[in-house]
This record gives sequence, structure tokens and C-alpha cells, in this order.
Amino acid sequence: MAAVLVSDLWKMFDSVVAVRAVSFSIGPEEFFTLLGPSGCGKTTTLRCVAGLELPTRGRITIGGRVVNDLDAGHFVPPEGRRLGMVFQNYAVWPHMTVFDNVAYPLRVAGEGRQAIASRAAEVLDLVELRGLGGRYPHQLSGGQQQRVALGRALAGRPEILLLDEPLSNLDAKLREQMRFELKELQRRMRIPVLYVTHDQAEAMALSDRLAVMADGQIVQVGRPAEIYNHPATRFVADFIGQMNFLPAQITTGGPGVAHVRVDGYECRAENPSGISGAAAMAVRPEDLTLAADEGLPGRVEVRNFLGNLVEYKVRLAGGLTVRLQAPPGQYYEEGADVMVGIRRAMLFER
Repeated sequence: MAAVLVSDLWKMFDSVVAVRAVSFSIGPEEFFTLLGPSGCGKTTTLRCVAGLELPTRGRITIGGRVVNDLDAGHFVPPEGRRLGMVFQNYAVWPHMTVFDNVAYPLRVAGEGRQAIASRAAEVLDLVELRGLGGRYPHQLSGGQQQRVALGRALAGRPEILLLDEPLSNLDAKLREQMRFELKELQRRMRIPVLYVTHDQAEAMALSDRLAVMADGQIVQVGRPAEIYNHPATRFVADFIGQMNFLPAQITTGGPGVAHVRVDGYECRAENPSGISGAAAMAVRPEDLTLAADEGLPGRVEVRNFLGNLVEYKVRLAGGLTVRLQAPPGQYYEEGADVMVGIRRAMLFER
């Protein structure tokens, strides 16, 4: 049974459709992410699941219990949904100690003093804040404040944890560290997570499955590797990771694999939609190669050494530029004439 089931969810603000026919399910211990650009409807969807927004239409089930079905006149408020939520700004209370922040939902639930002390101590251990219960939020780092918010969300043993871009206020290095900690915490808790972010790397690193959203709709759902390697639309291909798009002409082939020509250079490309004629050929930077003998002629304009790889910007003879990645041992100077080969490509409508 799904831990969360969202069916045909709509949300309108006056005449503006923010969420349109959104449906998805989350497994009992699954980390599920809503990913998309700003304004795509992902946070509104999460707020509908939380009960912070009243959907215009649709049905939401959490833990096998219907919490929203307006056709049946049924709506459970947030406090009745047994969920934990962490907001983008953490929303920890500055006048309360770490212990009191974590214990707050237990006090609201009317639990006894001994039970509160025991559970709060357990949660502080879980989020690695042992010994910091007497401190106030202003005495903590950003990462520690985030752990306080997570601890408070987990204290009441929620059926699902909702996270609305909780890492966006952290610096880059701490954000990367917290990804691992958050994933490890979720595995230890064995709790389903609904996560919202616009950060593709974050979504790919954390998620068991993710849903890419655009214009209030879900355009593709799948495992990170599936969406990265087999994007369903040009939007997904462009939004997830880096992508080069080159105008191409399909010469032979149909659904599956086609032979294409790009500026006189011929190669094979995946063609799942069976496009014919003119197409946009999509190629990841790591699927382009640099050589001196075969490929598309070009010239290196920019070279960036990134440690584990070297990133190049190459202007092709036809005038277009592409970005590609090569191992550090393969080194070309800026201004060098090169040939750009294509290992793997996908075709989309222009």
C-alpha cells in the first residue's frame, strides 16, 4: 500500500491554474522528490498534501486514510494528518532552547513529562544534537538549526516527512554534506519523504524516484538514472543536468535508432518518438569526445580545469558552441583546432 496517494490534484488561485491534474504515489519508505523550476507548482502541491492549501479538486490519501476529497466533502486539517514538515527557513523558535523546540509537538499532543524527555533525547541523538539541548538557535550553525527543525518534525512520529527546499539556505559545501546526512537519517527512520527542490543535483542525489514538473503538471516520473538517461521530453532533457542541442537531419531509421547528419557529420542517435526529417539532437557533455581526426571540426574557446575532469567550450565550424567534459589526461589548449565526436545522442522535436 502506498504511504501517500495523490490523485487528479488541481489547485487554482482565482483564474490561475497552479497545479493541474497531478497524480503520484509514494512508497512506505520511499524518498520522493518534486523537481522543477520556480513557479511550476511543486511547493503548492506539497502544501496541498500538508493541508496548508485547500485543493480545488482531487483526492489525497496518507497512510491509507483519506485526508482530502472535496467531492465527498472531506478535508482533514494539517494538525490531523500526522505529518512532519521542514520549511525553507527552518522556522525554529528563537526564544526556545533546542530541547524545547524539539519537544514542542509532544507538549501540544499532551504527552507526559517523562515521555517528552525520553522522546526528545532520542530525537536529539538521531539528528546528532546530543549535548546541545540547552542552547538557543542563535548559538547554532545553519546546519545545526536545520537539524533542530528536522528533529522537531520527527518528534511526533509522523507518517510522512515533508521537506520544502530545506537545504537552500546553506552554503555549497554544507549543502552537499547535509544531502548525505539527510539520506542516512531517512534510511534510519524508515519513513517516507516528500521533498521539494529546484536543484537537479540535490534531487538526483537524494531521491529514490522523482517527478519533474512544469507549468503545474508532472511531465515525467522515474528513478534519477532513468530520467537523466532517457528524458521523455525536450524540457526534461534541458532541465536535468547539462545538455547540448544541435540541429540535425534524420537520414534513415525510425522509432528506436536513427541515422542523422549534423553539418556533414553522420552518426546514430536514439529516436524513441520516431521523429523524421528535421530534429534537435541532444547530447550530454560527457557524451562528446575530443579528437584530432574524426568528428565535427571546431576550436577550443574556453578550458576549465575542475580536478576530476576538464570542461571545454568548443565553437563548431558551423558557428554553434558545445560544452563537453574530458578526463584530465586529455588536454587541449584554448585556441586549438579539434574534432568533436558524438558517443551518444537523443532526438527531440525542434
